Amino acid sequence: MANTEPATSNPFLQILRAAVDVKPTELRALLISFIYYFLILSSYYVIRPIRDEFGAAGGVENLGWLFTGTLVVMLIANTAFAALVARFTRRRFIPIAYRFLIANLLIFFLLLLFFPTQNIWIGRAFFVWTSVFNLFVLSVFWAFMVDVFNSEQGKRLFGFISVGGTLGAIVGAAITATLVQKIGTLTLLLISAALVELSAQCVRFFPSVFKQPDEPAKKSGEKPVGGGIWAGIVHNFSSPYLVGISAYILLYSITSTVLYFQQVGIAAGSFGDRLARTAFFAKVDLAVNILTIFVQLFITGRLLKWLGVGVTLAILPALSVLGFASVGVVPTLTILVLFLTLRRATNFALARPARETLFTVVSREDKYKAKNFIDTIVYRTGDQIGAWTTPVLSWLGLGLRGVSIVAVPMAGLWLVISLWLGIHQARRARHAAPESE
Repeated sequence: MANTEPATSNPFLQILRAAVDVKPTELRALLISFIYYFLILSSYYVIRPIRDEFGAAGGVENLGWLFTGTLVVMLIANTAFAALVARFTRRRFIPIAYRFLIANLLIFFLLLLFFPTQNIWIGRAFFVWTSVFNLFVLSVFWAFMVDVFNSEQGKRLFGFISVGGTLGAIVGAAITATLVQKIGTLTLLLISAALVELSAQCVRFFPSVFKQPDEPAKKSGEKPVGGGIWAGIVHNFSSPYLVGISAYILLYSITSTVLYFQQVGIAAGSFGDRLARTAFFAKVDLAVNILTIFVQLFITGRLLKWLGVGVTLAILPALSVLGFASVGVVPTLTILVLFLTLRRATNFALARPARETLFTVVSREDKYKAKNFIDTIVYRTGDQIGAWTTPVLSWLGLGLRGVSIVAVPMAGLWLVISLWLGIHQARRARHAAPESE
């Protein structure tokens, strides 16, 4: 262990270890991952309030169609990404994918600049595109993370890496909340594009090889994943473990969409000015992310190590059972906003790192293809179900209280699936060979 003494005497490393159990050989990879996640989340949160404002301006009754459009576009994007993964190394296909998204942002900039009188339809297209952008960039980032870190590292490091994303979300939301009424939405699109480009650069600077002293260097990550473009779909439906992850994501997405519809409906009725609505959405995001960062810094990594993946995963559905039941009994705006804020913070701080750790024990091809299918298509299918179920429940006369009561047993099933996944993740981690880690 003498070779590690100089690194462990590093004052910066000693300070960092107060928040995260990082080894000297992991330091560079950890910090670049932190910065990468910061940049990609800040780029999204700069434009997220713009998307939400376009959604509210287009009418809550039209959101179902926008979610349908998102699912269709996501199917196309998923197929194209699988083809990239099969042919190129991750140092090539990640920048290619991100720069395609930058080109899209520039197209929207030009459309809104030259056709402002038609921006209701451009706004709807932007809503669909931003929804795809969100899931796609996050799926690519986390696929990269579960490819370079193993299960044990994920439990220790993913919580701290998530802090980078939360800080990015805070900065992105703050930029929009403070500047949108001064510089307008067009300049914000350019800011978002610049942040996406910086995140693509992080892949260039990621260490080619990093390892623990007792394990072989992982060089396979610089080879194309290979396989067919439909492998992610085929593998997903043939593996009970991946089906379980899909069910977890599906139930999370359905319940999230139900809450999103209620949030947008409240905002549309409370704010008449479009810029005020945009600022409101940004401030809600800001509040959620400030709460999240404290949990990520001091609780997430410890919970994953002490309680394991399954119990940590189960915290979010357990909170959802209590939250929906509370809104069902006391259907007030205060209770709804409190529940939504706690739920989103719990998802970012606890559920997301635990959920990503599930993928550290699958094959490399599944980390990119099956994972991307689950993170995008399965997630958006849940959105679609939630988007069309909410109007049907309203048509049946179920208001805030009724919809919440219907969601309680759904969250209960979600809780059971979480615990099942934790058991099987631990079993796979124990029996995994170093190559699959």
